Amino acid sequence: MIPSGWKRSSFSGSGDNCVEVRSVDGLVELREFDDGGIIVRTIPTKFAKFLQGVKAGEFDHFTA
Repeated sequence: MIPSGWKRSSFSGSGDNCVEVRSVDGLVELREFDDGGIIVRTIPTKFAKFLQGVKAGEFDHFTA
């Protein structure tokens, strides 16, 4: 499988304050746009559960 390109949220705009995500070999990878040296990898089902928590506001206190 050829790795797909990194994607970022449209809410990030053109700035450096964003996290990018892509799918490679059945895994989901995340990295910071401005420092891509560290990549976090997980399986799609765990990532989906994390996104459910984000959508539900469970992590909002980290952005305050």
